[in-house]
Amino acid sequence: MKRLTLMSVQLLMGMAVVLTACNNGNHTNNMQGMDHSKMGHGSSGATEQVTQNLLTLNTKNVTRVNHDDPVKVAITTSQTVWPATMDQNRPNTVILGLKGDWKVNLPSVTLIHHPNNGPLLYAEKDRIPADTMKEIQRLKPLGSLANGGVQVILIGDFATNVKRQLEEKGFKVDSIPGKEPAQMANKLDAYYAKASGGKLPEGVIVGSLDAPQYTLPAANWIAHMPEPLLYVKKDSIPNPTVDALKKRAGKANIYILGPEQVISKAVEEQLKEYGKVIRISGANPEENAIAFAQYKDQDTGFGWGVTEPGHGFTFNRANRVDAAIPTAAFAHLGKHAPMLILDGEGLSNKLHEYLMRLQPKFKDDPTVGPYNHGYVIGTGKTIPFVTQGMIDQMLEITSEDGGGHGGHH
Repeated sequence: MKRLTLMSVQLLMGMAVVLTACNNGNHTNNMQGMDHSKMGHGSSGATEQVTQNLLTLNTKNVTRVNHDDPVKVAITTSQTVWPATMDQNRPNTVILGLKGDWKVNLPSVTLIHHPNNGPLLYAEKDRIPADTMKEIQRLKPLGSLANGGVQVILIGDFATNVKRQLEEKGFKVDSIPGKEPAQMANKLDAYYAKASGGKLPEGVIVGSLDAPQYTLPAANWIAHMPEPLLYVKKDSIPNPTVDALKKRAGKANIYILGPEQVISKAVEEQLKEYGKVIRISGANPEENAIAFAQYKDQDTGFGWGVTEPGHGFTFNRANRVDAAIPTAAFAHLGKHAPMLILDGEGLSNKLHEYLMRLQPKFKDDPTVGPYNHGYVIGTGKTIPFVTQGMIDQMLEITSEDGGGHGGHH
């Protein structure tokens, strides 16, 4: 008999826990006290053993965007959110970002929101990938009436021939050129305000230029609501960020996203010159994303405030920044999902505990909900299918009394 590898044992243990929980009808009590950060880890070979006979990688509570290439992730997200079968589900405007330039692409997802209402897709500096062009043509963007009928907005340091390629296809194109991230965030703030009626939102998120894994969760909020993302360094505030804050005339509501090891206390104090400052933070990227998902400013309405069942989430790996950014569109339409971060292949204990608190419960009838849903971003090499199985079970509605679905009448 062949000896089981440690990887195989971990995989089997993870599957056994999920199956036992499912059979008992209430996985919550069965999974308490376990080190969940070690569950779901495995080689791509182990994941292939689990998935080789599957016809779909979607599960009842989870939709998987089964790509690691950021270009394909962006296109798949676009096709999921905008079916483009009628004018009502077509975008107004497509945002086209420069692949690999996360510091510019991240604040650009503020343009996913109305009045543009469209996805972020990726191109290269001097060419548009064939698949991206096909997706733009499939979408047939309507053009934003509030933004002069623009159908495509180029974001970043593109060569002039990229705009020409789009115009030759008959699209009306605008551009926000540049490559300095803080300056581009300032420009995007102003562009959104102009396209939305000319008024700057008082609220702003301030994120780190140097620690994307802490700044990433801002993407889903700014794709959902008017607040922009502005940049700071750990110990200083770039001049373009100061200029953007000054436009709020001392009335800004400034939300720092990240702990003091990422954005210093000194910067927090400097920001107070421009308005009210609140820090939202966690000790690591996973806990930071959870803190942001839970936060709600009762005075301004800013923040997800997700502390009860009945919500969607995106699950992104911290080291897959370029792929994570375009999935912010899942926060704009459909489930309006905040972003959660995985540092590794499996769920950390803190992330497990957060999802456990949000598990939907029913008293008599599970058909009335509420329901949770997740979007897992990446292939099994990025987030193993075993981890998806655990997420799916954590999101599943269950009986208040632990009796499972068989106990309801």
